[in-house]
Amino acid sequence: MTQKPEGQSAYIAVTAAYWAFMLTDGALRMLVLLHFHTMGFSPVQLAYLFVLYEIAGIGTNLAAGWIAARFGLTSTLYAGLALQVAALLALTQLDPNWAILTKVVFVMIVQGASGVAKDLAKMSSKSAVKLLAPTTGGGLFRWVAILTGSKNAVKGLGFLLGAGLLATLGFVWAALVMANVLAVILFAVALFMPPGLPRGRKGAKFSEVFSKSANVNWLSAARVFLFGARDVWFVVGIPIYFYAVLSDGTEDGNRAAFFMIGTFMAVWVILYGAVQASAPRILRAADRTEADLIGDARRWAAALFCIPAALTVAVLLSSGPETWLTVTLVLGLLVFGAIFAVNSSLHSYLILTFTKSERVTMDVGFYYMANATGRLLGTVLSGLTYQVGGLPLVLGTAAIMVALAALISGKLSDQTNMAYS
Repeated sequence: MTQKPEGQSAYIAVTAAYWAFMLTDGALRMLVLLHFHTMGFSPVQLAYLFVLYEIAGIGTNLAAGWIAARFGLTSTLYAGLALQVAALLALTQLDPNWAILTKVVFVMIVQGASGVAKDLAKMSSKSAVKLLAPTTGGGLFRWVAILTGSKNAVKGLGFLLGAGLLATLGFVWAALVMANVLAVILFAVALFMPPGLPRGRKGAKFSEVFSKSANVNWLSAARVFLFGARDVWFVVGIPIYFYAVLSDGTEDGNRAAFFMIGTFMAVWVILYGAVQASAPRILRAADRTEADLIGDARRWAAALFCIPAALTVAVLLSSGPETWLTVTLVLGLLVFGAIFAVNSSLHSYLILTFTKSERVTMDVGFYYMANATGRLLGTVLSGLTYQVGGLPLVLGTAAIMVALAALISGKLSDQTNMAYS
């Protein structure tokens, strides 16, 4: 099947909009994390800043699937971009003289709005791939891998951008610059978006968002624990640990630590994105059956388990923040990122394989609701486990969650023709 030119143009426009959004999303996360850590927030308080962001994603993905089915994919894409602009502008109004509790509540609310924006944009972009991608020659896996991989590479650059803007422009000006740039991109995408995406159907019912597919439900459950395993160390634990190791407490030392942490997070996510984009080649997807790829979901999750398990042992054997331990953590987490990327890309392909075109936004919304649930679980546990048990408990929790993802992935079936009742 040859893809129509308008479909290719729509795919390019959707991808460009998603890139712009994820650049600001990555920058905003690093901006908030590092800025409020230097203001004296504890690991648990830092985790609270992102809790509403993740909670918002749970409801948003369910609602967004129905809204897109009812009003069209472009409506949810534009709404996500516009809401992110509003969230960035709202952050510029934060008063440093407010009480800690007031700051936490304010940033939680703004981050909640950003979480809604992110999931509106994500659901729209991922659903568009199912509708626009070629149906032969492994086109679906290839297109979704390119979108997902490039998105994460851009988000990695966002981590570096956020740390750099915080160190050079400060918190308020960094948020203001990002808001203005994203507003310009939103205007350009809305002005030049070609045809190719569906406009919605009036008969779509909200009850349709709950999937009747066993494969969709099992895959969504596995997604909860897969992404919980990442965020349990990614959100608070590792950045704060590295800050403690790298910063000497001076202003220049803090800035240097910001750049080094931002660089590591950026490299990690860029590597993650690059491997995601290459996942179809790594898995030889074009030459293998769907049943083979379903089996890979469990095998690659089992391989991923080995990394946090080994790192947990390494931390327990160390006597403190020694150089060898820091190097081991960096290398180990990069390997985790590469294997995690294959798992994530495979999941992103399978959800589009398991769903049907007429309810793609519903199933993708439900699936990303599970994704948000996993991120919420990981975010809460990230601050809590680091504060209670330090890095060993953080990494040990990640290992347990990956093991659960592997076990649940074993429930997936290749009988997709029987997926719906």
